[in-house]
Amino acid sequence: MNYYEQRFGADKVRRMIPRMKAVAEEYGINMEYGGYVGNTFNSHRLIWKAREVGGSDLQEKVVESLFKAYFEENRSLGELAVLEDCASRAGYSDSLEFLCSELGEQQVKEEMQQFGRVFQCTGVPMFIISDGKFILNGAQESDQFLRVFAKLI
Repeated sequence: MNYYEQRFGADKVRRMIPRMKAVAEEYGINMEYGGYVGNTFNSHRLIWKAREVGGSDLQEKVVESLFKAYFEENRSLGELAVLEDCASRAGYSDSLEFLCSELGEQQVKEEMQQFGRVFQCTGVPMFIISDGKFILNGAQESDQFLRVFAKLI
């Protein structure tokens, strides 16, 4: 929780967390905020590799598994064993060799720099709509999306 308070301020976090938990619960997600927030670079590499190995289908499954591990199970996405387990649950069974290598590091760094430069991306989630015509940063209320979608019609 300290990470969130440092990043957003204690007052905002006191309002944000209950709302995020309530919204998550509506979708069957039992969101917790007790997990360690550390370096997630290897999780981004794993997501990149999943796309290389199994396309967007496997990539989506890996992302879902990572989210479940972090948001529901309070597991650290900085631990290789956690990442390997997430990959395995998603159907990517031989990820440890990749995770222990440096493969994908340059590509992920390049993607991060590109998104940072082109879209001024500084955090997640970030929603890029209509090839960058509209960008929503952070958790947004549904009315924000509806306003953007209305502009697209």
